[in-house]
Amino acid sequence: MTLKVISAEKVLFDGAVSLVTLPGAAGLFTVLENHASLVSVLTAGELEFQAEEGGERQRMAIEGGIADVDRNVVSVCVY
Repeated sequence: MTLKVISAEKVLFDGAVSLVTLPGAAGLFTVLENHASLVSVLTAGELEFQAEEGGERQRMAIEGGIADVDRNVVSVCVY
């Protein structure tokens, strides 16, 4: 699955991951391979992801944003 994290200024991450955990408006949620399509508002918190090759989990603080999940691509616009 591919994760793309962008801000108004630049691309923060674009690569293959095995999971993504996001701070949704209704609470944390995790996206895995073949997840159903969805769009969610994100709140301030930490976006966490793990590289596809079994690497360490990485975290990124965000102030909020929008996430779109469709066909194994997780697109996150943050502010």
